[in-house]
Amino acid sequence: MKKTLTRSEVPIEETWNLKDLFETEEAWERELGAVQNDVKSVTHYKGRISKDARDMLDCLIANDALNERVMRVMTYAHLQQSEDGTNPINQARAARVSSVMSELKSQTAFIESEILELNNETITSFLNEEPRLEEFLKTLNDLLELKPYRLSSDAEEILAAFGEVHSAPYMIYERSKTSDMKFTSFKTDDGKEHHLTFNSFPTYEGSAHTDLRRKAYDAFVSTLNQYKNTYAATYATEIKKQVVEARLRNYESATQMLLHEQQVTEEMYNNQLNIILTELAPHMRRYAKLKQHVLGLEKMTFADLKAPLDPNFDPSTTYEEASQLMLDSLKVMGNEYMDIIEKGVQDRWVDRADNTGKRSGAFCSSPYGVHPYILMTWNDSMRNAFTLAHELGHAAHFVLSGRYQRISNTRPSRYFIEAPSTMNEMLLSQHILEKSTDVRMRRWVVLQSLGTYYHNFVTHILEGELQRRVYELAHNGTPITANLLCEQKKELLQQFWGDAVEIDEGASLTWMRQPHYYMGLYPYTYSAGLTASTAAAQMIKEEGQPAVDRWLSALKAGGTLKPLDLMKLAGVDMTTSEPIKKAVAYVGTLVDELETSF
Repeated sequence: MKKTLTRSEVPIEETWNLKDLFETEEAWERELGAVQNDVKSVTHYKGRISKDARDMLDCLIANDALNERVMRVMTYAHLQQSEDGTNPINQARAARVSSVMSELKSQTAFIESEILELNNETITSFLNEEPRLEEFLKTLNDLLELKPYRLSSDAEEILAAFGEVHSAPYMIYERSKTSDMKFTSFKTDDGKEHHLTFNSFPTYEGSAHTDLRRKAYDAFVSTLNQYKNTYAATYATEIKKQVVEARLRNYESATQMLLHEQQVTEEMYNNQLNIILTELAPHMRRYAKLKQHVLGLEKMTFADLKAPLDPNFDPSTTYEEASQLMLDSLKVMGNEYMDIIEKGVQDRWVDRADNTGKRSGAFCSSPYGVHPYILMTWNDSMRNAFTLAHELGHAAHFVLSGRYQRISNTRPSRYFIEAPSTMNEMLLSQHILEKSTDVRMRRWVVLQSLGTYYHNFVTHILEGELQRRVYELAHNGTPITANLLCEQKKELLQQFWGDAVEIDEGASLTWMRQPHYYMGLYPYTYSAGLTASTAAAQMIKEEGQPAVDRWLSALKAGGTLKPLDLMKLAGVDMTTSEPIKKAVAYVGTLVDELETSF
């Protein structure tokens, strides 16, 4: 049984270099204290920014400068907590920074409140007086759109002061998952004992050995089941928080409030969910039945959905080999983009170790003015190459955004956020297919592409649909309990998979696996991003440089445009359902190709 390393046992080359943020922990401590003291560089404008254009400009510039420093302080604590959540020092550091962030947010809440006291005519006159305010135009316009939903200045400051409490559900979920949840080892029929962690389960889930896969699943869901009531109470608190705030702000629902934040209409939101759930289900049922037939399974269970279709072909690769393959695949994006990717793989931006207490999954954190940091777990599988490409897509996006925009203009709507990451995956797939003559390798890449769509169009859309149901139930006063969450999850899984997959009670616990439920309406946006990148990748293939230039322009625009305008800049029109339908139809062609290859 392979031993999971402690953080101190991990080779340094497999870890990220946090010294690029702060040389020492003492330096971080000093800066944490300094930002608390230096908040006065912003707060001394209180009561002035709605009266004078120059004061507004100077305050917004000072606030950006403070936020850049705060982001570094916060990122340092977040990354250490993510690399080892069992470390009490990391836990304490994360708690401290969360408390400080809440206080700073409360102290600077006056900025939004005072700007919202102004009308459009005053904003226009201020822009004429101080042309540099143009850099903050979208910030100002976005704030004015929130005007009908704002509380009084005092109420906004009080609400901001509760920031640490508001983020508690997510903190409790992550702390429990990394620090308290322990999985028992399990034995397969050959008598071999296997160690199980949250991070290792995906490897078992994708195993070619049915006995190993199903027993890992049983052990995994058995542990989840022990925590379901606690996690349900934690998630219910998150939902209640959103419902109460939406009512206080006079939104029609929490869903409307959360979509307003993304600058997405309910029609766009419902279109994304409805079209994919309805039109994708038949393709995925065919895929499940094909998998059952090829693998010779008597029945297709939920535990078998990630089983490899070609069990004897599971290409492996080292981190170095995968990095080079990815670099070759992205050359079409040009020198500036490639320089970022090269630094990402060579300069310890990536934490790829597997150690006790490490957060599951993968993410990219992008502190402004430094460089992005990527967390993942590397196990020498070619699948890891696609995860790396995905996260480096996020990294390149935010490096470019930060290079061409000030900090307050870097982040676009979540509706667009997954487009750059999935674009990298698609370019990697296309590159391997163009270069490889190995029939099995080509089939594996088609399967990997299908895996990307599965992740974004199945896993995350089903998460999104659960959110849609749960927020509606909560809006109508229905208590959110473990039984309700499990019933709803099981029902929607059964509706999606039909008779193609046996949905057991363990499958109903899937809502416990992802942190996205604590991030607003995040899950469905994965499909929106992949819809856009599917269309744009096809344009790059057909048009070449003009399409690349449009795409890079969208990345460099950061958060200066609303999501629909950003996608139009990239050449994709999401005002219609056509891109969604085309993306779903493309998934159907992948299944068609697999059916003919076996």
